[in-house]
Amino acid sequence: MTLELQPLFPLALAQAQLRLDPLELAVLMQEVLALRGSAEGNPQEGCAWTGDINGIWQLHRLAPFAGVTEQLRRHSWSYLQQLGFDPACLALHIQRAWPVVSAPGQVVGRHHHPNAHLSAILYLNGDGSGRSGCLRLYPPRAMNELVPGLAVGHGGPLRGGSAAAQRWNAPWVDVAPRAGQLVLFPAGTDHAVTPNDDPEELRLSLAFDLVLSAPPAGPQDPAPPEYLAPHPSQWTPLEPG
Repeated sequence: MTLELQPLFPLALAQAQLRLDPLELAVLMQEVLALRGSAEGNPQEGCAWTGDINGIWQLHRLAPFAGVTEQLRRHSWSYLQQLGFDPACLALHIQRAWPVVSAPGQVVGRHHHPNAHLSAILYLNGDGSGRSGCLRLYPPRAMNELVPGLAVGHGGPLRGGSAAAQRWNAPWVDVAPRAGQLVLFPAGTDHAVTPNDDPEELRLSLAFDLVLSAPPAGPQDPAPPEYLAPHPSQWTPLEPG
């Protein structure tokens, strides 16, 4: 009898190639570069420029980005439905949306988005080679390394280049960007952007933080589920003082 390994608890990474007119892509790239202006990166040396910490965090409300925001809406709902969510019991919100510009040699360090539920990235350029930097996704824990720390290598017994080690003990997974590629994944997933090694290309992308809530509840509707926030329209702000 052959021993078979069964993958459990998969992380749902979604990818869709959007049908964007080359002229539309060019316009979006020009808009992103105009928003960045003369900036060359974030304050931390070697870090790509990200709009969220530079005052550009509501791209979805700007007219040039309306078309891609609509495509994001459709694919986000499809993602949720494929995970088993009932759309009638949810509301989905864009919390933040910002551009990212990675110049040659720049990176985005490992992080996650604790205030969001779903992360999305739309690449405006890239040829799939990964030369301009890849999205790097990290597992929450290397479940199959058996001895903590072995999956990162450093001369341990795991054969890092083998197909088995890559399937069951990969320390990360890289996604190489392509122009028009949309990627969605749970916002709590640690991720980073590897260095842009293309000396002649800026890596341009749009990032989105999305949040789930209950839909608005009327007087006769049941209360929102315990672990799902009520719709923001039904919150009450408390002023200081």
